[in-house]
Amino acid sequence: MLFCTLQLTKARLFRIHNNLGDRIFVGILGNAGKLTPDNGGFELDSQQERDVEVQDDWAGRFWARTGCDDSGNCQTGDCNGQVECGGIGGTPPATLVEITLRGDNNQDFYDISLVDGFNVKASITPADQQGSGYHCTTADCSNDLNPNCPGDLQVTSGDGISGCKSSCVVASSNNDPNKDIYCCTGQNDKPDTGCTGGESATYFQDNCPNAYSFAYNDGSSTFTCDTGDYPYDITFG
Repeated sequence: MLFCTLQLTKARLFRIHNNLGDRIFVGILGNAGKLTPDNGGFELDSQQERDVEVQDDWAGRFWARTGCDDSGNCQTGDCNGQVECGGIGGTPPATLVEITLRGDNNQDFYDISLVDGFNVKASITPADQQGSGYHCTTADCSNDLNPNCPGDLQVTSGDGISGCKSSCVVASSNNDPNKDIYCCTGQNDKPDTGCTGGESATYFQDNCPNAYSFAYNDGSSTFTCDTGDYPYDITFG
């Protein structure tokens, strides 16, 4: 009986692609109450891909960690210097690919989020299987935001600019009195209470209009697709 039960458990597939010129460590984190597949991460060489299987009601995020040594210490998106994040989120800045499977009205919800900043280009695409009837929109940030990142938001390394922080991240680390305005917290925790996202939100929105630029930027940045058995392609770079 146990074997039959396991066989009936539905699953969904994510295909993770590394289109960058260097290897990355992929980070994965399930939302509260959801499992974290592959113990939260793995190494992925340039131009390689790997499949990740999750339950069909899974919700969570994926991100790329860059500038990593063999132990798992990374310049961006780091999770305590581990190859497998094991339930730990990535240190900003990191471009996040977020998804909720089988959400409201039996739809999948997905987005690219720059709320924690940017480190690499990213996209998520519901795979269009011939004859499946699924023709859903790609969510992406297809421009490299690092080269022109405003100076006070830059993360630099020996190779140049490796990431672009959000104004919220910078304000939080500096105890800036405008933190609530940038982070949509405190008295600014609702869309109509003056949260603007700050300098980074303007820069991110101008260059990646399909991505979340700050917390209440969901009107133009959240995409849906009817739930099915098709896979999702997630591409970094």
